[in-house]
Amino acid sequence: MIEFVHLHNHTDFSLLDGAAPIERYVAKAKEFGMQHLAITDHGNMFGALEFYFACRKNGINPIIGCEFYTNPPSHTDRTPVASGKGYYHLILLAMNEQGYKNLMILNSISYIEGYYYRPRISDELLKQYNEGLICLSSCLAGEIPQLILANDYEGAKERALFYNSVFDDGRYYLEIQDHGLEE
Repeated sequence: MIEFVHLHNHTDFSLLDGAAPIERYVAKAKEFGMQHLAITDHGNMFGALEFYFACRKNGINPIIGCEFYTNPPSHTDRTPVASGKGYYHLILLAMNEQGYKNLMILNSISYIEGYYYRPRISDELLKQYNEGLICLSSCLAGEIPQLILANDYEGAKERALFYNSVFDDGRYYLEIQDHGLEE
């Protein structure tokens, strides 16, 4: 049997967006026999510690991550990006202790320097703090899916190549989701 791991998940710490309490989320993963599970709440790591201990208690390997909001040109710029919202989504997962430290640094900077409707990070921050991190292209609100939906295939390719160069050594992945949505 092929092992499956959920790498893009939102708990009730995804403020106004997630509904599942961590204990219930981890219990369901255990019920399904999952050995690994990720947390990627929107724009914060508020539930990371609770998630870590809940997973360990249930014999599940916790994968700590975050679905960051990105403004590629500058996390401090307040000009809306192509999405019209001023940000895109991007998943970052910690591979090791250094990756966890970089998640915490990026999350802190996003609130202290990059907050504009949402806590945001930029390309420059990704270049500086990518060690120990795996990057996923994210959901439909991600930069690459948004460029594809706008029929900007060259732009999507260019940005995918950028992320692949920043997260070298096979640490960048295009995310595929099937939720029955037409997009």
